[in-house]
Amino acid sequence: MARPNQARLDLRALRHNVGVVRRLAPRAKIMAVVKANAYGHGAVTIAGALQSEVDAVAVACIEEALELRYAGIATPILLLEGVFEPGELQQAAQLDLWLTIDNEHQLRWLEEATLPAPITCWLKVDTGMNRLGVTPGSAPLFFQRLLASSNVRNEIVTCTHFASADDVMNQQTEQQLAKFDALPFPTLRSAANSAGVIGWPQAHYDWVRPGYMLFGNSPMLEPHVHAHGLLPVMTLVSAVISLRDVAAGETVGYGGTWVATRASRIATVTIGYGDGYPRQALNDTPVLVNGQRARLAGRVSMDMITVDVTDLEHVEIGSEVVLWGEGLPLAEVADNANTIGYELTTRMPARTPRIVVHD
Repeated sequence: MARPNQARLDLRALRHNVGVVRRLAPRAKIMAVVKANAYGHGAVTIAGALQSEVDAVAVACIEEALELRYAGIATPILLLEGVFEPGELQQAAQLDLWLTIDNEHQLRWLEEATLPAPITCWLKVDTGMNRLGVTPGSAPLFFQRLLASSNVRNEIVTCTHFASADDVMNQQTEQQLAKFDALPFPTLRSAANSAGVIGWPQAHYDWVRPGYMLFGNSPMLEPHVHAHGLLPVMTLVSAVISLRDVAAGETVGYGGTWVATRASRIATVTIGYGDGYPRQALNDTPVLVNGQRARLAGRVSMDMITVDVTDLEHVEIGSEVVLWGEGLPLAEVADNANTIGYELTTRMPARTPRIVVHD
């Protein structure tokens, strides 16, 4: 019998979340961001489910794009970081990948290449993230050079990326939008990531680029009305494999970091940091055992956690345990592990099988 830990995927929830994006940004095309193995959910599975739902998908690099193309994904694919060497341009053209241009090297490689077909390009402008992109002052020249190149299709999109859109009280997003709106050349435009879709309707432009929200998670620092309808796509589950009674004063787990303050019932669950559950999760991090809330008791091991189930009813060997997902928000677990939900799902190893349970 296989270990019971699974990352269960609800593709109905995925499609529902796309619908949320469409309601929030009805006039924009949707580019679903599926980089980093679709935020740990499985890029081929997620991109396959999205083919008929979105207008394009985006990945970080050509290796991620090749995985999708070789799996039969025909949707337009944008390379968010462009190419890292000139030789990648041939593959990009052959597979009809879209290309981000964010620096002089990438533009020069493209201008000098001999390609079998022209490429659709997105010009990235740095409006304040200070990570990737050309300056607003140099953007017009980059745009003109792209227009002049026979290797570039005419439908150029200008894009930027927000640094603080998750905080609706932060003025940086408005400052970035002002710089973006001031660009003096006409193209299609894209600015909104998930936080931009939810919190900044003026940033929807022609294309939106949701990622995190598609998987049912809010990127916002505070609760937001537009995020309330999102449904979790991944539910991480396992099961109880052992039960024991410990006396008041006894410790549980490595280092004895949890001490029983009363006679307690401890359940051992077969999931740990080797399966993607965060080692830094604190005592009292919530889990669901048979749908009932319980708390982590002791340090997370590679293959196991221990949970205080003293006050729960009908817990036995084989009882299902939900670590996050349906009934237990990912963000709540992430807060207790001093991290963010993005990290928890993207670091999910292959050891934990992704199982589609609803399609």
